[in-house]
Amino acid sequence: MSLSVRMLAENTVGGVSSAVESSLYQRVHAVLRELDTDTQPGSAGNKGMLRWTLHKKVENNPYTSVSLLRVLLKELEKADKVDYKIRIIPLLHTLLYAIMQSVYVPADLCERVYVCLKRLVTLPEPYCSVGLNYAKYMKIERKIPGALYLRRVVAEHSLKNEHYTLHERVFVFADPAVFPLPLLNAVRAEVEGVASGNDPQSHQRKVLLHTLQAGLGRRCHGRALAQALGDLGEDVERFFQDVVSTVEESIEDGGSDSDEYSTRLQQIYHDIVSSADKGEQSGPACLIGSPLPSPEISFHIWTKEDEIWNEVVNFILMVNPAEHSSAFLEEDGMAKRASVTSTMSIDSGIEGDLPLNELSSLMVEPSGILDVQEQLKNPQFFRRSCVRWPRAGNRMTLMMEAIKEYGGSGAGSCQPKEEKNFTARIVVMGDDRTMGRLGRTYHNIRKREARHIFLTKRVNLEIYYIPVSSEPAASPAQGSVPAAVDMLTIAGSLGCMDPWYDCNINSLGDMILKLAKMSQPGGSSEPNSFLPDIISYYTRTAQQPVQVPIYSVKISFSGVNSAAVQEVFVCQLHMNFTSFRPLRTTFKDTIKGSVRYKKCMQENSGVTVSVNYKKASISNRELEQGMTVVTCDVLIRAVPYGTKHLDSLSVDICDPNPTRSCVATLRVSSICIRVLEEKTFTLCLDKDSTRTFKNVQSIEVCSCTDPGYCLQKPKGRQTAEAESGLSRYLSKTFSLPINTFSGTAH
Repeated sequence: MSLSVRMLAENTVGGVSSAVESSLYQRVHAVLRELDTDTQPGSAGNKGMLRWTLHKKVENNPYTSVSLLRVLLKELEKADKVDYKIRIIPLLHTLLYAIMQSVYVPADLCERVYVCLKRLVTLPEPYCSVGLNYAKYMKIERKIPGALYLRRVVAEHSLKNEHYTLHERVFVFADPAVFPLPLLNAVRAEVEGVASGNDPQSHQRKVLLHTLQAGLGRRCHGRALAQALGDLGEDVERFFQDVVSTVEESIEDGGSDSDEYSTRLQQIYHDIVSSADKGEQSGPACLIGSPLPSPEISFHIWTKEDEIWNEVVNFILMVNPAEHSSAFLEEDGMAKRASVTSTMSIDSGIEGDLPLNELSSLMVEPSGILDVQEQLKNPQFFRRSCVRWPRAGNRMTLMMEAIKEYGGSGAGSCQPKEEKNFTARIVVMGDDRTMGRLGRTYHNIRKREARHIFLTKRVNLEIYYIPVSSEPAASPAQGSVPAAVDMLTIAGSLGCMDPWYDCNINSLGDMILKLAKMSQPGGSSEPNSFLPDIISYYTRTAQQPVQVPIYSVKISFSGVNSAAVQEVFVCQLHMNFTSFRPLRTTFKDTIKGSVRYKKCMQENSGVTVSVNYKKASISNRELEQGMTVVTCDVLIRAVPYGTKHLDSLSVDICDPNPTRSCVATLRVSSICIRVLEEKTFTLCLDKDSTRTFKNVQSIEVCSCTDPGYCLQKPKGRQTAEAESGLSRYLSKTFSLPINTFSGTAH
């Protein structure tokens, strides 16, 4: 009998009936079933909608949130026991996101979640990485309730305080080649409309309301507290600072004294209610919801590649978007860097011209300079070198970042990394053409940072990708119509590796354009928070990067005075000989010795090219091979990446005469193609017509080398000794990190 009473109490905690919990159970299983079913045409957007409606249902009801947590925890424990690993990643992200939004989570439930997350550390990748990351979060939330919510809001909205000085911002860059101008304006209004009207004081009230309810639980009257906070006015700043200091001091102490933390929150709660002339109410607690506000999102039409650099620099310098200088945005790369660093000199460019106390506040590297008093004792200064070679300290920083990024874990490599107080989350919306531009922009940023470190010292740059295509999906019934070019191949590869990414991000490509059309003057005028909520969920939970390989191509043109061009691509490279087309032969054209066969061979023989390539292999010991073929079209594509594939290129050589035996698809790590005749071809990178090169005579394709590694090489002779020591273990290749929910293939 006691067991039945206990089960009934669990099903009706907070006034939530078993029917509501059963409804939540069905909703969770509907979301999980999407992982096992293929996406049907016309219903792709339903996948992201199910998860969104589930969170919307519970974010304003704290008691329903607790019921959802119980359901998710049971499903997570079941998935671990029955080895149903495909559900672990979605359950983990949904569970932690619900905990972050829940007003109050009982201590016993927090303990169960923490124990379950610790067990996941024994699983293989990616489950152990995500489980360990969330176990760290739960360790803080278990001892200091409300800390995750507080830190998230403080960082995302740059609320001023002295204890938690991290700043985060989301930058959305939409490709105008995918979005027509009317739809761009609609998407901008959709994204930025949610943040309108949110001032720092409103966010401070939300932090106080959530943290006090999470820490005090049944001893806090939510409605009375919310009314008191609304009556405080500008006095809310003082209480906000007290709560932030209380939370951060408890985190520094490791949450060892939970009673003291609760006592301090109780005192702050009493002071707020008393200062607003609201006496403490008696009776049972009445908690109210405090939804997690969307982060600060800025929307940009990505017309210039340097715009990402400019926006991140303005973010570091804490420049408001309304105060951006148009002249600054129109400067070239070298002038922009000079405009940032020129404040360190008043006339001669020598750092010693400025007072030392003023110089210390302007240095970009505060932890790498001497103390002001020590400089006064030794007043030596130096003139910056007039060469582009980075100083030893900068080269060491690049090496330490490479060691940290590629898994250096030896005793000599575990040096503390400098603290970065800024996190810029770059969300790119577009197709494969957009990803090609992003790869080139990221390469340019890395090259600029290798010569003059500015962003790397201060900001964590995280990249997210939301695939959107204006091309309609091809129908299977249209067999006679030529298939349209797939503009979302990179998104498809990410979706194959990460099913949760496929459900929540890949399935939104059509939904974004539909919502934008509905938001136009002729459509619905009702505000919709669907897109901002998806961006918030994606940027907050997807913290596992997938390294998308970037390939370098050296393009040589015909003519003696034509200089070679160095470019990069991410998706594909297409060579096309415009004067030749594949034949559509009949049976008579294939009869050797006939007149039509000879005429066909003479008029459509194609172009002879020399192909030198190196096959892709695990050992990377394959020798370079060569051949001569006749072709009219060559397509070089990046093989879908992940743990089960090599970082290699797939080469398809098209013969204009289908009667000849075609060349099999090559899997190469590098390739060089040169025309042996006095003819040229057209080259297109990443399916982007704006990145088309004409009169090309030869190309050399290989994996892109990290610009930072290139500058780390010694200036002297290049011998075998140059690859000795630490440089032998550093990765030389350069890739584009795209954040996903799992990061690796299942």
